[in-house]
Amino acid sequence: MKYKSFWHAVILGLLLIPGLPAIAEDLLMARAPMTFPEAMLKLQNTLRKYNHTLSRVQRVDIGLTSKGYETDKYRIVFYGQADEIRQLADEYPQLIPYLPHKIAIFAEEEETMLVAVNPEMLFVTDDPKLQAIMKKWHKDLQLILKDMREE
Repeated sequence: MKYKSFWHAVILGLLLIPGLPAIAEDLLMARAPMTFPEAMLKLQNTLRKYNHTLSRVQRVDIGLTSKGYETDKYRIVFYGQADEIRQLADEYPQLIPYLPHKIAIFAEEEETMLVAVNPEMLFVTDDPKLQAIMKKWHKDLQLILKDMREE
């Protein structure tokens, strides 16, 4: 089965991320007016700007093409603040499946799309400390995506 649209591949890829809600309105997206290599470099610099560390980059395009999907460059970028992630994993082990943070990035002709889950939708809680953390993550992600939209 082949899909000509990157959206099918993106949704499939995002659904493979553990714990990801399958509701599109809970996704945050940005279209970066640059090629994929430029966008990857800018994303890495933007993550550093907001005190996040790039943990790893997972290629998704190879797996998709081996399954018959037509894709271009497509990656999942894992990032976060290492100390915060370690502390939260110790204090709130239920958060472990959601850490580190993830952004899907994929080529779309001469532009690049970035897609991530709204952190406030990942883990719903009544704990005020966790709510504040989720709000901070959401704000950071919005700033990162805002920077990515700019040339």
